Amino acid sequence: MNITELYSIFRRHPEVTTDSRDCPQGSVFFALKGASFDGNAFAKNALERGCAFAVIDEEQYAEPGDSRYIVVDDCLKTLQQLANHHRRTLGTKIIGITGTNGKTTTKELLAAVLGEKYNVLYTQGNFNNDIGVPKTLLRLKAEHEIAVVEMGASHPGDIKTLTDIVEPDCGLITNVGKAHLQGFGSFEGVVRTKGELYDYLRAHGGTVFINGGDTNLTAIAGGLNLVKYGTDNVEGAEVTGGVTVCDPYLNFWWHTAGGTRHDVKTHIIGSYNVMNMLAAACVGISFGVTPGQIDRALGGYVPKNNRSELEVTPHNSLIIDAYNANPTSMNAALTNFRDMKAGRKMAILGDMGELGAVSHDEHQHVADFLKNAGFDDVWLVGKEFGATDCPFRKFDNVEEVKQAIADKRPEGFCILIKGSNSVGLFRLPPLL
Repeated sequence: MNITELYSIFRRHPEVTTDSRDCPQGSVFFALKGASFDGNAFAKNALERGCAFAVIDEEQYAEPGDSRYIVVDDCLKTLQQLANHHRRTLGTKIIGITGTNGKTTTKELLAAVLGEKYNVLYTQGNFNNDIGVPKTLLRLKAEHEIAVVEMGASHPGDIKTLTDIVEPDCGLITNVGKAHLQGFGSFEGVVRTKGELYDYLRAHGGTVFINGGDTNLTAIAGGLNLVKYGTDNVEGAEVTGGVTVCDPYLNFWWHTAGGTRHDVKTHIIGSYNVMNMLAAACVGISFGVTPGQIDRALGGYVPKNNRSELEVTPHNSLIIDAYNANPTSMNAALTNFRDMKAGRKMAILGDMGELGAVSHDEHQHVADFLKNAGFDDVWLVGKEFGATDCPFRKFDNVEEVKQAIADKRPEGFCILIKGSNSVGLFRLPPLL
């Protein structure tokens, strides 16, 4: 079956699933493979649970004479091709977003700002990989006027693969930093891979929104149609701004070139988020959203999913940034926390994953920073932090931390909670 024929089926059954436990009535099941499972083995279950068709790539799993089985060469590639075909058919304007840090927050800010004027589809959660991106595109409807699609990467070539599926009209790289070094091999590998978004837009005449003060980005942005944002020292910026105060929430100002100053009070923690806010304002202005609408959207945005959240409990104030961590984001979070005006400060930090050969050095750098940060208490969680030379309390895993809290809960602190998602620090806020 070719893509045109499969697309005809999708138009009649416009919902896909890759999980045989979640089979909406009339949906199309794609039998993907994982490290420990083969979706082909669950195709029959998917049909029994309500799917109209099952796309498989191992013919022996098809029931003889049952036309609901669609056999293809490769289910994942077919899912991606179907998504690209759907994207081309609708012709929706798409903004592609990637970056080391802040891409999910920026994606949500863009969606909030553009949503003031347009019907916007945007990536849910962090469904930003070779499976999540096509599933996002397949959620596109004719009524959507703009889509904001987040693209993640952990290996060279990942962004090229995703841009070939998405075919964005414009794009934004939030920044490049030290993350997934085990997969990329080096910081330069990170830059090259994130820059694959620029490569696509350069080849197709697309527009790039760029922090004009980020030399890592401007160095690879030659030959592109650039729309700049940043601080006042960025020449030719369409939107400029800066931090007014961050205590604890970020308040910032911004204006267009020659325009009136706008002051916005946000519900987000961290001065480092000002660039994400300015990026959203810049995109909004470029798409005809009014400054007043931008102010309302950015001021009304409330973070979730353990990203830059503030939670006040009966016992402590918690700054929850436990979804992910790498050396760049860890340094930004700790610097912001050090500079915040607060009473007693405590940091509970988890290992930063996927750093490869430089992991020990990067964790030691964090430990050295902490020695001079002046925090009242520090707990370090994970074997990488456990191997550092520092005087702080160490735990092998989050279960040990939970026991320590049960034995004697910290009281009266402002607590920063940050670490890679795999460490599981997101389990701690209800206990603190």
